Amino acid sequence: MANYRFTANGTFSRRESRRLTAAYEAALLDLGLVDGDNPITQTIAKVIVEIARRGTRDPAIIKDRALKIVRAAKFDAEAPSAALIA
Repeated sequence: MANYRFTANGTFSRRESRRLTAAYEAALLDLGLVDGDNPITQTIAKVIVEIARRGTRDPAIIKDRALKIVRAAKFDAEAPSAALIA
């Protein structure tokens, strides 16, 4: 995702945008995804923006938190009955 997407609404400075872009690209790499216009990459970007809005600035921490959230949401959506089996 290009930096301009993170700065488009004026919420983040160029420096902050570079941090978000680094977190986003690292998250996609960890998941084996390519930047694109699909729901998964858009969700990752939205989660990264929200984490940054709450004050986290380190790209590695942003990435790790975003992946944790996305993976937890995916598990909940795909296997809601898993808790019933245990």
